[in-house]
Amino acid sequence: MLIVDISETLEYIHNVKWQNVKPGLERIRTLLSALGNPEKSLKFVHVAGTNGKGSTSACIASVLQEAGYRTGLFISPYILRFNERMQVNGEHIPDGELIALTGRIRPFADSMADPPTEFEMITALAMQFFLDRQCDIVVLEVGMGGELDSTNIIETPELAVITAIGLDHVKELGPELTDIAKAKAGIIKRNGSVLIYGGEPEVEDVFTGTCAAQGAKLHKADFGRIKSIEYSLNGTKFSPEPYGTVELPLIGAYQPKNALVAVTAAELLREKGYIISDNDIIKGISSVKWPGRFEILGREPVFILDGAHNPQGIEAAAESIRRHFGGRKVVFLFGVSADKDIGTMIPFIAPLAESFIAIKPDNPRSMDAGKLAALLSSTGVPVSAPGTVSEGVARALETAGRDGIVCALGSLFISAPVREAYAIHKSRQFA
Repeated sequence: MLIVDISETLEYIHNVKWQNVKPGLERIRTLLSALGNPEKSLKFVHVAGTNGKGSTSACIASVLQEAGYRTGLFISPYILRFNERMQVNGEHIPDGELIALTGRIRPFADSMADPPTEFEMITALAMQFFLDRQCDIVVLEVGMGGELDSTNIIETPELAVITAIGLDHVKELGPELTDIAKAKAGIIKRNGSVLIYGGEPEVEDVFTGTCAAQGAKLHKADFGRIKSIEYSLNGTKFSPEPYGTVELPLIGAYQPKNALVAVTAAELLREKGYIISDNDIIKGISSVKWPGRFEILGREPVFILDGAHNPQGIEAAAESIRRHFGGRKVVFLFGVSADKDIGTMIPFIAPLAESFIAIKPDNPRSMDAGKLAALLSSTGVPVSAPGTVSEGVARALETAGRDGIVCALGSLFISAPVREAYAIHKSRQFA
């Protein structure tokens, strides 16, 4: 069947779901083999982790691009539009190219006795796209986990990066931090180079043991190199030795550490022979773009959009709110997937809340707004559950007024609908 437009293309890609599918790399291996194994002609920085992997990937890609490398970036999930998932030098794959690539790959996928999942199809599309665009290097963000993630089909990357580890996807990866770490450690390959964010001793022990078993060299980010940090709603200034003061466009209190991981990654790539100057690192970090992570959509009221979607991310968002606004109360627009540890998430933000507005993200895994409101009501904070995201945004703006603070968080899937609704309602509210 010939695919002729982008809506048909996306409908086909989204047709196969991951639920109830046996995990493993056989399907992606079969599909990429049919394509001639495009991944074997590419070089990668492979990035796994629970929190910060998207921001870190964006920073690394920005530095590599600044250094003159044709840089691919694969992210999961997208924030506003599907095409963001695969990009070269900041340019998202055009509709026409996505349509054509899907048409090329579909016959192979349809002929498989065990068809690829949605994410496996997307991974194959990205690999072929990056090869067609003749990328010098690809920053490849893991979808979920590491060991059995379809991106792990690659051979030993130029560098494996593992960002902060927390409890998320426990049904698939395991209930303990060490289970999560073991899954992420699956991206560590024979004789590779590995950079970790670090964290709990038992987590670091997992990475140390895996590196030893694989003959890989382990590096740990040194956050003591950050000598000063200045926070504002216009961006963050931080001083990672030896680069002086660097302006980071990302605002969350956690972002200087993510940026330091990216700086360290660039230094390790430089040791491997990549030509990356100090100025490339400074300019790359200073020009990074990464929406939906403690992003300020507006000022009257202050309206924050944050993709925090697990306990560690919510705790980090709460820390950022305190750092920027002290003891001021916040109207939280909250939407979350039903499989998340909501009971652990709520206590981090309840003390900061003026009120909660429960919404349902546009995702089949999302918790019903009424059920979420019932959980939030136990905090004693006023709670409401409007029928739609648009109504929720309107209520948040009305509740906060010009001088208040709104924070929309709980799921990356709220980013696009909240942003769209905000643009509409904000233009009307104070017209």
